[in-house]
Amino acid sequence: MFPLGRLMGTPRALGILADQDITPESLLQRHAQGDWGDLDPADQEANRTALQTGKRVFSSYRIRDGSKVWIITEADRSLTTVLMPDEY
Repeated sequence: MFPLGRLMGTPRALGILADQDITPESLLQRHAQGDWGDLDPADQEANRTALQTGKRVFSSYRIRDGSKVWIITEADRSLTTVLMPDEY
């Protein structure tokens, strides 16, 4: 649905995903296809609007251990980052 730009991940987020046997690529694919995970309807609508207006796109995925992983694509689509919420 939109370009991800350069892909980055914080060491902590990538480590947690590896511990849970989840590839960052699987979450990035969901993010890029418009499956934004565990967002409320207002945040999902904000993402749909962002695709039209060139703003930041945000996803939140709850993983097996119950923690959340965030993915954020910058407004200019130059960078997408995988991180933990407390790293924002």
